[in-house]
Amino acid sequence: MSNYVVITDSTADFTPEQIAHLGIEVIPMEFIMDDKTYLNYPDGREITNEQFYAAVRSGSMPTTSQINSARFTEIFEPHLKAGKDILYICFSSALSATYERSVTAVTELREQYPQRQIYTVDSRSPSMGEGLLVIHALHMLQNGATVKEAAAWAEENHKFVRLWFTVNDLNHLKRGGRISAAAALLGGMLGIKPVLQINEAGALIPAEKIRGRRQSLECIVDKMAESIVKPEEQTVYIMHGDALDDAEYTAKLVKEKIPAVNGIQIQFVGPIIGSHTGDGILCVIYMGTERPA
Repeated sequence: MSNYVVITDSTADFTPEQIAHLGIEVIPMEFIMDDKTYLNYPDGREITNEQFYAAVRSGSMPTTSQINSARFTEIFEPHLKAGKDILYICFSSALSATYERSVTAVTELREQYPQRQIYTVDSRSPSMGEGLLVIHALHMLQNGATVKEAAAWAEENHKFVRLWFTVNDLNHLKRGGRISAAAALLGGMLGIKPVLQINEAGALIPAEKIRGRRQSLECIVDKMAESIVKPEEQTVYIMHGDALDDAEYTAKLVKEKIPAVNGIQIQFVGPIIGSHTGDGILCVIYMGTERPA
């Protein structure tokens, strides 16, 4: 039995099967929709991805909240008492205060358990961008690295996790303050589908303004083709907000434009990210060249 545990949060969008295979722990994050509070369990026990996006399409306007430091202490301490070291890889600090709350808890727990290694890493990514760091760090641990070494690797290499995405409805980005009301209105009238990426700090930045959904999907695959590194050695993740047909079209484009890719995995963007993007988000995630500042 290993003397460490790897923990992440549900914004990483791991499937239940991946969680079981990797042997990681996932903290369900909280969102509120139609005056009801839900915990985003990866197995959908409180609400499935399909039910969530159906509600959004019907006009529901979900909001999210961070995990507080007391909750982190409650989750981490039993592992420390059991003699395990902890590596927690967290949702981007540029998009949530969750990382700050985890640092508060870890600082206090280090004083109480000085014999244990406890690290929290800001992934500077949402969705499976965060998940890729978890997978790589876990592989290091399984091959003999210490928790400190795995944490240091994740801190250094987050900048090579690339994410390109587009959304179907600009109003969700407007509601979250990502674009102006005027830009959302004009974009909707003109059929503009923005292509965005995640920068080195973990924040969303615009890349292109594309007219038409299919053209925006083609653009994100073109961006990926320009920046992917060693495609033959990696699985590319195509994440979607209940837009499977678009995800499969994107996978077809990836196979055509980057035939060396070792594998393609299509998965849902869960309710936490989906609360801010709406249904129809489509994102490609992979290891590539360094992100822009």
